[in-house]
Amino acid sequence: MDANIATPAALIGDPARAAMLQALLDGRSMPASQLAWAAGVTPQSASNHLGKLAAGGLVAVTQQGRHRYYRLAGAEVAQALEALARVLPIPKPFDPPLSPKARRLREARTCYDHLAGRLGVALADAFERDGLMEADGPERYRLTLDGEARLTALGVDLAGLKPNPRGKLRPCIDWTERRRHLAGPLAARLLDRLLALGWIERGREDRAAILTAAGRAGLRETFGIDLAPAAAA
Repeated sequence: MDANIATPAALIGDPARAAMLQALLDGRSMPASQLAWAAGVTPQSASNHLGKLAAGGLVAVTQQGRHRYYRLAGAEVAQALEALARVLPIPKPFDPPLSPKARRLREARTCYDHLAGRLGVALADAFERDGLMEADGPERYRLTLDGEARLTALGVDLAGLKPNPRGKLRPCIDWTERRRHLAGPLAARLLDRLLALGWIERGREDRAAILTAAGRAGLRETFGIDLAPAAAA
């Protein structure tokens, strides 16, 4: 039986629901009230939309006491959203002059459980340039011995990594840069470590990943990445 793409397409196609899904793209769980604010709808309308998204398998919900928290149902949903963002040309907010929010998203952001934007692409370039990864079949990579040593020295936990059907490390085309960043369980571990080190911080209003001063210095020393700050407005 052919996959039914009409149902998820209809769910994603609603502007309010699309805004909620985009707000969840950083992998965190959010209450309906916060998602209502992100979508610009009333709490009652948000609950209705979230019920449809849950029934359609795009979001999962967790009950904690009197509160319900929503998250994307899985990495496949995040990948579908990022893929849809690449179908059309980069929207006008990403053309100069950039808004402050657009600059933050383009410099560094989370794509579900891994890094994207200019920082994500720069890390992928550094991995390739320094021989830290190599091809492991179509559309997947594996760490070289040098890569394992570099990440272990950084404190990335490489033990017990369970590959998903697409491997531990794979390319993901970045929708703002139109080049690949790194995705997969290994990329998720790297994001967790950079957050723990305080090299990046999560933005409060969107899924922007804020590169700290310590992060700029650490990335320069560890991976030879010198990512210039986004230009001021």
